[in-house]
Amino acid sequence: MRKEVFRFLAIFLAASLSFTSLSHAEAKTAPPDFVELAKKLKPAVVNISTTKVIGSQMPSRRQQINPFGNDPFEDFFERFFKEVPQRPFKQRGQGSGFIIGDGYIFTNNHVVSGADEIKVKLSDGREFKGQVKGADEKLDLALIRIETKENLPVAPLGDSDALEVGEWVMAIGNPFGLAQTVTAGIISAKGRWIGSGPYDDFLQTDASINPGNSGGPLFNAKGEVIGINAAIVAGGQGIGFAIPINMAKAVLTQLKETGRVTRGWLGVSVQPVTPELAASFGMKNERGALIAEVVKDSPAEKGGLKAGDIILEFDGKTIKDMHDLPRIAAVTPVGKRAAVKVLRGGKTVEKTVVVERMADGADNAQKEASKEARFGLVVADITKDLAARLRIQETSGVVVVEVKPGSSADEAGIAVGDIIKQINTAPVKNVTDYTKLVSALKKGATVPLLVRRGDSSLFVALKVE
Repeated sequence: MRKEVFRFLAIFLAASLSFTSLSHAEAKTAPPDFVELAKKLKPAVVNISTTKVIGSQMPSRRQQINPFGNDPFEDFFERFFKEVPQRPFKQRGQGSGFIIGDGYIFTNNHVVSGADEIKVKLSDGREFKGQVKGADEKLDLALIRIETKENLPVAPLGDSDALEVGEWVMAIGNPFGLAQTVTAGIISAKGRWIGSGPYDDFLQTDASINPGNSGGPLFNAKGEVIGINAAIVAGGQGIGFAIPINMAKAVLTQLKETGRVTRGWLGVSVQPVTPELAASFGMKNERGALIAEVVKDSPAEKGGLKAGDIILEFDGKTIKDMHDLPRIAAVTPVGKRAAVKVLRGGKTVEKTVVVERMADGADNAQKEASKEARFGLVVADITKDLAARLRIQETSGVVVVEVKPGSSADEAGIAVGDIIKQINTAPVKNVTDYTKLVSALKKGATVPLLVRRGDSSLFVALKVE
């Protein structure tokens, strides 16, 4: 009897836990009350209209189609209109934004960039003059402010890192001038790279996003801003992109205090770890950011990082691929001693770098690697005559003077004039080094080569034939 009781209790507890887990999952995936969310959040969303004064020019009559052939008065009108003063033309634009407190409003930089006049319209119809307090072109963020003594509604900021694909989201904005438009959908993907800059890390959503939604908020089911709508795919349906709010929060203080963003600088050029390169480095899968080049006297060089190192962690954050590193390094405080975990020669090595300030206009360019290559090369020592003919500045390494047509090297884009600086982790100073290193390789082995082209360096994986 006692055994039956314990058995019953065990079944009851298991069922209760399953019910609790199911209820939690259902609560997380159940559609929120969009009606109540819209009522609550619309007052914090604003419409932004901009005006930019551009000098106009009277169109030439020669640029107009004359159905009657040549105009005998054409030269007269040309001379007359050249003497007429140009009339200013006002270019108008529209976008969205949301109030974050104390009159501050987040929007996209491209919404207000270059504007001579900014007007902010609240959901109740009130209008204010807006002033740009700070902008970050690289993240496409702008912070504007309106002056008022009244308490304005505020959009609470959430945690975009906690988002999961499939969560419900709601967008409010001003698409095509249609004020206070509400659309809903889900998070379609995270960490999207769309080629807009070195710090791409977009949220993708199928909530309808259109021109005019730019700068508007993307809310989660709790009514928190988790993204700033920024881009769409031309001709695409249900594909919109938003800047994660955590990226905006990371630069908010700087935008308020200085009006600009100072970023951390590591001083490396990186490339992706392709399956071929991963195999050549003895990795089971592709992860991390492969250092193709270390800038001289940079924090990376001072910290002992080398070309060929694969950065797996930076300042305690996992580097899943090459796109993670520039973004994470950029928001690391200047002067911080950051721990760096790299894969070097098949072993994990830990280094420490002191992050420096990125110079204005500089960025961590991401250099794409050739995806596949095989030996099909003829190389030569870099003589003065050869350097002059090929217009190269390097004095160390071997220069490619011939690429076998149809070879993997040819398909990978290796070209005459490329300079091979390293095979595996061994430096190549001349043809003797190159020949010695290549002859020691086993047939079928895949090895990484460091190639210099112009002012750039990159690794390619070559399979020994």
